[in-house]
This record gives sequence, structure tokens and C-alpha cells, in this order.
Amino acid sequence: MKFSDGNWLTQPGYKIHTPKLVYDVQRGDNSITFYAPCKYINHRGDTLDGPLLTVKVSSPLNNVIRVQAWHFKGQKERGPWFDLSENASEAIIEDNESFALLQSGSLKARIHKDTWSVDFLNGNKNLTNSSPNSLAYITSEDGSTYMREQLNLGVGENIYGLGERFTPFVKNGQTVDIWNKDGGTSTEQAYKNIPFYLSNNGYGVFVNHPELVSFEVGSEIVSKSQFSVEGEKLDYYIINGPTPKDVLKHYTDLTGKPALPPAWSFGLWLTTSFTTDYDEGTVNHFIDEMHKRDLPLSVFHFDCFWMKEYEWCNFKWNRSTFPEPEKMLKRLKDRGLKISVWINPYIAQKSELFEEGMNNGYLLKRPNGDVWQWDLWQAGQGIVDFTNPDARAWYREKLEALIDMGVDSFKTDFGERIPTDVVYYDGSDPYKMHNYYTQMYNWLVFDLLRGKLGTHQAVLFARSATAGGQQFPVHWGGDCSASFESMGESLRGGLSLTSSGFGYWSHDIGGFENTAAPDLFKRWTAFGLLSSHSRLHGSSSYRVPWLFDEEAVDVTRFFIKLKHRLMPYIFTSACMTSETGIPLMRPMMMEFPEDPSCTFIDTQYMLGDSILAGPVFNEDGIASTYLPKGTWTNLITNEEIYGGSWIKDAYDYFHLPLFVRENTLLHVGDNEQKPDYDYAEDVTFHLFALGNNQETETDVYNVHGERILHAEAVRTGNSITISNEMLTDSKPWHVLLRNIYSVSEVRNAHFHEVEKGILLTPEPLDKSITLKIPADPAHV
Repeated sequence: MKFSDGNWLTQPGYKIHTPKLVYDVQRGDNSITFYAPCKYINHRGDTLDGPLLTVKVSSPLNNVIRVQAWHFKGQKERGPWFDLSENASEAIIEDNESFALLQSGSLKARIHKDTWSVDFLNGNKNLTNSSPNSLAYITSEDGSTYMREQLNLGVGENIYGLGERFTPFVKNGQTVDIWNKDGGTSTEQAYKNIPFYLSNNGYGVFVNHPELVSFEVGSEIVSKSQFSVEGEKLDYYIINGPTPKDVLKHYTDLTGKPALPPAWSFGLWLTTSFTTDYDEGTVNHFIDEMHKRDLPLSVFHFDCFWMKEYEWCNFKWNRSTFPEPEKMLKRLKDRGLKISVWINPYIAQKSELFEEGMNNGYLLKRPNGDVWQWDLWQAGQGIVDFTNPDARAWYREKLEALIDMGVDSFKTDFGERIPTDVVYYDGSDPYKMHNYYTQMYNWLVFDLLRGKLGTHQAVLFARSATAGGQQFPVHWGGDCSASFESMGESLRGGLSLTSSGFGYWSHDIGGFENTAAPDLFKRWTAFGLLSSHSRLHGSSSYRVPWLFDEEAVDVTRFFIKLKHRLMPYIFTSACMTSETGIPLMRPMMMEFPEDPSCTFIDTQYMLGDSILAGPVFNEDGIASTYLPKGTWTNLITNEEIYGGSWIKDAYDYFHLPLFVRENTLLHVGDNEQKPDYDYAEDVTFHLFALGNNQETETDVYNVHGERILHAEAVRTGNSITISNEMLTDSKPWHVLLRNIYSVSEVRNAHFHEVEKGILLTPEPLDKSITLKIPADPAHV
């Protein structure tokens, strides 16, 4: 929200009050509170009249500093509030005539007393600062009040995040309102609005307000990132780095780590699509054809019309199209499939649940006591009031019956169109609940799945989210269109979301709206199967590959089997995501923050620490890819390229920019048919471009999220030793050497050449191996 009019004037109707100095200080055990008048105090009479801001600086966690500013503290506060993990750290506090300082870890807040301003530092490095006249209390002629903060942006400083945004990846120059909307993927609206941003200067900012937060990122004032909220209080956190990964570690310490999705969820999901005509015969036909064509399938999803039209949601199968759903689900599960069904938090008037919900007070009400209803989406729909514990139990009961029937996951659709002219059971502020509603919705469903199916077996396919929503994965990118442009905006939105603390992300392969041309479908399939989660889904047409062309079948088969072979690496990376908060799919700037060429890249990404993927976004098959410095190896072709520049190349449908960084020991599995298997069984460690006097290591986790194997490789001169420590029962393992053209003096194993430059141990190994390579190898 903009309050100024250029450099000197204020927008008509507003008056801006800014603190001028620190008049008094009160020191607490782990905090320091400042009283800052909005005028200079020259004599005692100046202490009369006018606003006095109260500002409390504290540290809830190590390397995190909280700033709370009030004008009036006497207003009744209504929830909801974000559920934050705050275990007060041991802050160091210093107070003298010139300034006060609070330090948490290496993060410092230095508050100047003579002219109000705050410096935020990591050690001696300036991260950002609130300069004079930046913090403000603002009044308007209509009686509304606002609190505002402005944090300086340095030269070359770039801002990322603020949720799943489809606008340019770098947020500088943008106005962003944190307000969930169902707007597709081609506008400034977003399903997942997160009041958190990440700076390439080594810090993050989390604004602790569930309601509308307005950001002006280098837009109202080009050298400042501004955020404002309506009311009398502002609450925000500065989160230290120094790296983007460190920021996300600390941010997810505060707001919650992403849960670990089950291993099976990383396989291919196939859906009925949305408005297509389908019944049990259609479902069986699709699954039979997938099997016949050797297209391994992990999850089958039933979209909206598994329920009878006009009755969403009644949570009952439409018996005219699915006459025996219990038997059908058993047959599908006997074939090794997991089952997902579509739900939302709305109850249509024709649903048999509407009157039950209305009579028991389970639906949101207008201030006059009427049930809130409209006809957009479902005729006469009401909305479940999740602040009512009885309504939560009622909703859970309906879903529990489906789980008992055989359902493994729910697509928690919608949750964005939440009205504000309503009254909540617990008295929650409806403006705060607009964004927060999705948190209660997704938590309820995820918690039920976790309780019924067990830890690491719960997974959603969720569309809406707010801060902390990363705890309930997986989220998908919403209603994209069948075009290369929409494919690009989908990736941009996903990278923006993972820069906001979300660990996993998916999208509708081929686009949701309209039907992709075969060319686009094949390009999007490669991208989708190299995302954390992969789903074939659409609106008005089926998304089975053979309806595009037979080559689309071959492309789908190739990439789903590649993903399955990569699952030991992918799932281990997912385990690390859940432990650290560092996303599985991450932008280049997060992995290579010191490389300025990565600053703006939103057309490629890192999948875990070691694999770089770049989708092809045009029908010519041309892709330009930036490779940071070092030796990169194309995972499919084995071609080595030295990075530090952009490469431009043409790719057929079975190839795309897919590179492994140097000094990588990549663990690859032996199972192409499913994503969940014993990752230590017949695992092959691929060694990529291990430099002289370098060492690398990796872990392997099992499908339960337990570390079961540790391997490492060390090179000294022309000698390479690779060792494997099994933490459970010993399993056979192999080594594959990339771009090594001759080997001598192999100890404990022997190699055969698979193809030029690729050497494999044909027999399983039971101990470490050491090998000699030429003293000056050309391709090591």
C-alpha cells in the first residue's frame, strides 16, 4: 500500500507519524523496549500530546530477532495467530548513551537513540536498516490506521519469495499484497501468499501477520522494501543467514519444517481429469493401458466428479458411475496403487450434509446469523467453520470413512475464496482468517492422515497455503494453461514458493486449462517427472500419454523410469529437506549465492544439491542453460562441460539440460517400476569428476526416513578410494565411474566398460575399493 506521493509529499488523506528519538528504555531478561515519541522533545511540555510508539526488540530463536511496534496497545487482539516455535535464545544486550544493542548468535540489532533508526548486522556486515522516518504510524481521514516499516535495499540487493508468485522471480519493483485468491497462474494473484521474503544480502524478513500485508519492494521507494498492515501494531522478524539456505533453516525453525512425504508419493500420479466423462470402466481402462504400455503408475486420483454433481462435498461416491467403490478401491490397491480423492471445504446446498451443518452451527455465518452462501463454484454453497471443534470432528469423520475404505491421500483443493463478512465460532478476526483458513484446513486433513496411516505416510495435494503451510506437503501450482508461457510461469511460481520455505512442489503436466499439443506435452512431461512430485491432470480432456501420440508414451516411460532409478538420491534429498527446511527443488541463486549470474535465473533449478535441470520451453527444442563454474556432466549423454558460462543446445524429447555437478557421488537405484523400494539394494554409486585432493560423501535413507548407508570417495593424485558403510545389514553395491578411460591396479574389485568412458563394477562389492587412473587423465 502506498502512502507517499513522490519524494516529498504524502498521499491525500493520510498523515504519517514517525519516531524521532528514543526517550526511554526498559531492559528485560531477553528483550529491550524503547519508547519513541513522534516529535523531538526540547522541553517537558513537548511530552504532552502526540503519538508515542512502543518498540520491543527480542530474540525468540538463535540468529532471529523480533521487532514489535505498537501505537495503542489497548486494543483487543483476536486470532488467529501463526503457530511459531519460540524458545528464547540467550541474547546479549548492551545499552549506552548513543545506542542499544541486542545480539542473537551473530545477528545484531543496533538501535540509535538520538535519531530513531535500527541497523541489522551479521557480525560487522550490514544486512539492512530501518533508517529515520521508516517505521511509521499512519492515520487516514476515514479513521483507518496503519503501521509501516521500510528496510533499506542495498545496491545489487534482490528480493525473492513472498509465496508462489507467477510475476518476475526477483520481486524488486513489485507491489505484492498477501491475500489468497483463486486467480490461476498468469496474473499477480496467488493461491499461496507468504509474508516472508529472502534477500541475497544474507537475511530474510517474516512479517508475523496472518491478515493482509502489503509489500512495496523497491517500488514506492526504490531503495527500500516496505511492508504495512492495518491497525495499531506491527510485528516482524529479521532472520539471519549468511547464505539463503541458512536463512531458510532458521525460518523453518520458526514456522515449522516440511514433513517428509511417503516415498510412494514421488511416483507418477494419474487423474480422471476434471470435467471429463468417466466411470469405473474408464478408470480401469486407463490403468490397464498404462500397465500394458509399461508406464509405471503409483497413484490414481479421482477428481471432483467421484461425487454427484451439485453435491460437493457430500463425501459419498456417485453410485451411478462407481456402483461398488469399496470393491473398486480394493482392486486398485491390490494392483499396488495408492488412491487419492478430491475434496474442498465447501458444502453445496443440495448436499445431504448442508442441513446437518447448518442446524449444528458447522458453517460460517453472516453477522445476522444467516449461513453465508453464494453460487460461485457450487450452488448455494456454505463453508465449514474450522474454528468450531465440533465442525472439525464432523469433517474428519467424513474423511475417516474414506480412509477406512482405502483412500490414501486427499487433494485439498480451494481454500482461497474465504469471505470476510462472516462470524467465526471462536470469535476469530475474519480478515486474519482469510489467509489463515487454509492452514486450519490443510492441518486438519494432514493430521488425520498422519494419525490413521502413520508418520511419513501422510501426503496432500494442496493448492492454497499461508506461512507454516510447508508442514503439510505437497502443494501444486494451481490452474495453469497448456502453453509454453504457462509452463514457464508455473516453474517461476514454484521457485518463488520454495524460496518461501516450502520443501516440495508439483504442477499439472501439460497444463490444466485446454489441451496441450503433443510437442508441449512431451516437453512438460520431462519437466514434470524431474519435479519433486509428478501428476498428469487436466480440465476438460484426459491426460493419458497415448492420446497425444505414441512418442509421448515413450517419453513418459523414459522419464518415469529415470525418476525411479534416481529415487535413492531424490528421497535422501527429501529427508534432508524435512530435517533442514532447504527445499528439494531450489532456484540457482539458493545453491550458488556467490555467483551473480544465478541472480535472476528462473528457467532452471537444482533438484537437491547435485542435479541441475532445465526444461525446454519452446517447440524448436532449444534451451539456454547457465552452468556455474566447475565440471558438469550430462546425466543422460555423459558429456562433460566446464561451466562458468551459458550453453545453448538443441534437445530431442528424450533429452533436456540435466547435469550433475563435479565432486558428486550420486546414488542410483536398480528398480524402474516403482518409487518405493529398498534403496540400499544393488545401489550404484556414480562418481562424477572428482578433483585431485578432493573428497565427497553421501548418505542413503530408506523409505522410513532412516539413514541406512554412508559412502564416500577420496582422490589423492591418481588414486581414488571409494568406501561404503552399511548402517544396517550388508547389501550389494556397485560403483560406476564417469568419463574415466583407463584404470589400473584395482583393489577389491574389477571393472568392465559399459560404453566409452563409463566403467562399472559388474560384481557386487562388499568392501572399499581403490583404483589407479592415469597420472594426467584427460577426462577426470
